[in-house]
Amino acid sequence: MHLGQHAAATPDKPAYVMATSGESITYRQIEEDSNRIAHLMRSAGIEQGDSVALLMENNAWYFRICWAAQRAGLRYTAISSRLTLGEAEYIVNDCGAKAFFTSKEKAELAAELRPLAPTVALFTMVDGKIDGYESLETSIAQLPSTPIADEAEGFTMLYSSGTTGRPKGVKVNLSLAPLGDGPSLEATLRGFYAMSENSVYLSPAPLYHAAPLRHCMDCFRVGVTVVVMEHFDAEQALALIDRYKVTHSQWVPTMFVRMLKLNPAVRAKYDVSSMEVAIHAAAPCPVPVKQQMIEWWGPVLFEYYAGTEGNGSTMIKSGEWLKKPGSVGRALANELHICDEEGNELPVGESGTIYFGGGGIFEYHNDPDKTASSRHPKGWSTLGDIGYVDADGYLFLTDRKANMIISGGVNIYPQEAENVLTMHPKVADVAVFGVPNEDFGEEVKAVVQPVDMADAGPELAKELMAFCRSQLSDIKCPRSVDFQAELPRHPTGKLYKRLLRDKYWEGHQSKLV
Repeated sequence: MHLGQHAAATPDKPAYVMATSGESITYRQIEEDSNRIAHLMRSAGIEQGDSVALLMENNAWYFRICWAAQRAGLRYTAISSRLTLGEAEYIVNDCGAKAFFTSKEKAELAAELRPLAPTVALFTMVDGKIDGYESLETSIAQLPSTPIADEAEGFTMLYSSGTTGRPKGVKVNLSLAPLGDGPSLEATLRGFYAMSENSVYLSPAPLYHAAPLRHCMDCFRVGVTVVVMEHFDAEQALALIDRYKVTHSQWVPTMFVRMLKLNPAVRAKYDVSSMEVAIHAAAPCPVPVKQQMIEWWGPVLFEYYAGTEGNGSTMIKSGEWLKKPGSVGRALANELHICDEEGNELPVGESGTIYFGGGGIFEYHNDPDKTASSRHPKGWSTLGDIGYVDADGYLFLTDRKANMIISGGVNIYPQEAENVLTMHPKVADVAVFGVPNEDFGEEVKAVVQPVDMADAGPELAKELMAFCRSQLSDIKCPRSVDFQAELPRHPTGKLYKRLLRDKYWEGHQSKLV
């Protein structure tokens, strides 16, 4: 299926609704405007296989721009609206964008970026304009609302979050298949998640991230109505589920934590019984958090493990997970291999690097060394995560390889301590990582964002260390705790540990990145 078929069948049905503003965009509108934008790009000389970029907040034009690129056979790069000028400039130029779409809200950054992007032929802005940018609304007003002559399936080229350095574009071959015949998640949405034209999907995350963008784009292939949150707010999310009778949604674990920490009286105000499937991914979910969510919402949680790279995935439903707490499921239509540092496959129960075989092929744009480092000699590929499989083939994540602490020759996976400390009632957020230790090389440090900054101090630090030791062995627990008013967490749930860790490693030689 594709967008145009639903626009023809149900033209006045809302394709998506902006949660805060209430603005509703119908299937007819997204179809016609995406066609007009595709015509605009062709008139600017942008052809099949070219790249375009967009940098804007979640707004009502986002999907219309993405669908224009999708149907024009382009690679489209959605850039984080939170990036600095230097970071945005790097991505726009690295991806070779020939068009750059932005919004009036990002006008200050857009003005500075304009002279720094020599490959861009078309600079456009929505919700207003500044010098050097065309108004997208004005530019397309007189263009045809019918499809361009050479429609073909495009695809995203999204950049890693850059938690360990410069982000890299994840590049897959464009199929350039007829619209509706290219690779998509439609079969998964209809089959695994039982979506239909009657479903309502809540998207609470920034649209520049791979999971929400790709899932929402393919929701339109199913004919779903999508409710888009401009910014995540725990109580508003519950209110939207109640108001729109949301049937499907997608989350990251930090969102679960924030909803669970709402006052019980606030949680009780909202009816969430319409929820049929609550998908979650992007970061490991602490077992107690998921248990509490299932108790609250019922067995509707569906978890998957995958990456922007699309090289493989696992999935698990609530019923399976209750029998295998902590697992992210079994492999789907691909092979799963756990290997040691030399590439040898490890037996059941032993942790090692997770590789997928038989999945999608990708490369890191303009970085052959990183591409090569993701490959096993047998052709398998890895996202760099650590985990193990049990006797039934269920995968358990242990950590990112880059986050592993080595203390006195012992490998320590900070996720374990993070999972414990997250559940302390005085903790809003936490990061655990290794800091220098003269005797052991590294020791475990926790940086905590308290629920109330007034509680920060030596007494709470002692309380948290003791709380961790009550559930984990001493070596896995922090030897010290620092406090910070807010941790540098990406809106998609990923934590920029590098920004916290770097100050502790100043003046030290380290292989940590």
